[in-house]
Amino acid sequence: MNIPQKATRLRGERVTMAHGGGGKAMRDLIEEVFTDVFQPPGDEDQARLMADALKETGAQLAFTTDSFVVTPPEFPGGDIGKIAVCGTVNDLAVGGAKPLWLSAAFIIEEGCEIALLRRIVASMEAEARAAGVRIVTGDTKVVERGSADKVFVTTSGVGVIPQGRDMAARNIRPDDVVIVNGVLGDHGATILAARGDMALTSDITSDCKSLNDLIETVIAAAPNLRAARDATRGGVASCLNEMAEAAGVSIEINEAKLPLRAEVKGMCEVLGLDPLYLANEGTMVMFVPPDQVDAALAALRATAAGKGAVVIGKVGKGPVGRVTMTTIFGGTRLVDMLVGEQLPRIC
Repeated sequence: MNIPQKATRLRGERVTMAHGGGGKAMRDLIEEVFTDVFQPPGDEDQARLMADALKETGAQLAFTTDSFVVTPPEFPGGDIGKIAVCGTVNDLAVGGAKPLWLSAAFIIEEGCEIALLRRIVASMEAEARAAGVRIVTGDTKVVERGSADKVFVTTSGVGVIPQGRDMAARNIRPDDVVIVNGVLGDHGATILAARGDMALTSDITSDCKSLNDLIETVIAAAPNLRAARDATRGGVASCLNEMAEAAGVSIEINEAKLPLRAEVKGMCEVLGLDPLYLANEGTMVMFVPPDQVDAALAALRATAAGKGAVVIGKVGKGPVGRVTMTTIFGGTRLVDMLVGEQLPRIC
C-alpha cells in the first residue's frame, strides 16, 4: 500500500543561508522540522507555563542549561538530539528536581542535510516524551559553511524540587556508600569507535538515557539519599573528585568492583586510556547512608536503567578532596581529576 507523503514547503535537501534569514524560508524550516514535531504551547516568543507542582508550598525551581557538540551527531544508541534531552533532564534530576520543561536552540551549518535535522528532532521529541517533559520553546540560527559542524544544540531545563528534598554534595558524610547504576565508559567508547579514525570496531552502544524516573525510584526506597551526579565528561573519576571537594571528604573506591565491559577495558588498554575518565550519559553516582544501601540497591536493580547497580566504594575520613582506589593487586593509587581532554566533542 502506498502511503501518501505529507506535502512539504521546503525546497532542496540541505539548509541554506536563506533558512536563517528571517523570511519565508526560515519560517518553513522552523514549522516543518521543529514546531510541527515539538508542538510548543502558544505562538509567542516565550512559553507561558504553569504546573500544579509550582503551587506546592515550599517547592523550589531548578534551572539548568547545557550545549551539545558531539561528533558524529548520530552514533550507536543515540544522537545529538537524544543526548541533549537526556543531559538536561539528568542535570535536573541529580538535584532532586522533577523535570518539566525544556528549551532547545539549534546552530545549523549551511549545507546540513534537512533529513538529519528531522531525525534529530524526532529523537528529541521521543526522548522528551519518554522522560515526561515538554520542549516548549526554542530558536534556530544558520551559520556559513565551515563555521560549525552540521548542528549544535543548546538545551535549558526547568524543574521543581519538592518541599523538604535536599540533595547536594554538602550532605555527604563519612561512611556513606558510593553506588553506580550501571556499567562505566560505554558512551565514551561508543563515540571513539563511531569516529572511525582509529580503525576500531565495536558492538558497544551509548548508555544515553534519561534518569529522572530512576532517581525518583531510589528516593522512594532510600529517602536519605545524600547526593547524586551524572558522570558525563571526565567520567566517574572527575565526578568523584568534584563531590569529594564539595563535601570536604575523601572517597575510596575498589577497582575490582567497577562495572566495566571487557570490550571497554580492551579498547582502553589498546589506546592507553583510563576507563575511569571515559564519559557516560546514562550512569549516575549516588551517595547513600549505610543503613539504606540494601533498599537502594534493590530498588535500582528492579529497573531497566539500574539493573546493573553495584557498590563501588565508600566515603572516608582522609584528606579533604582526595579520591583513592584499591587496585586489583591490593595496592592503592590516587585517582585525580582529568588533566586536559581525554576525548573532545564527546557530548
